[in-house]
Amino acid sequence: MPEVKARQRPAAVILTPSAEARIAKLMAQAPADAIGVKLSTPRRGCSGLAYSVDYVTEANGFDERIETPGGLFFIDGASVLYLIGSTMDWVEDDFTAGFTFQNPNAKGSCGCGESFTV
Repeated sequence: MPEVKARQRPAAVILTPSAEARIAKLMAQAPADAIGVKLSTPRRGCSGLAYSVDYVTEANGFDERIETPGGLFFIDGASVLYLIGSTMDWVEDDFTAGFTFQNPNAKGSCGCGESFTV
């Protein structure tokens, strides 16, 4: 019988080099008990779902786990379906700084860009 080889599943979210650098900076400044940074999509805002990035202190078996050069990045297990195929970037200019998302699953977003709907 031929040997079966499982191929590695692609990450649910693609992190740009700028996003990875920001995660590394966050982890360098993280509280002592933080093991990584976690992306989730809590129900909030005018469109229903929002992006939230927070420190995480313990791993959850249902979360997606991505190893980056600067530390662990988790995606909330309940949020993965809303985020598959998304690209997460870190953008900084003279007026704003923050993570941005190109999410092919989003069917619309609010005018201020804080929340989205699927």
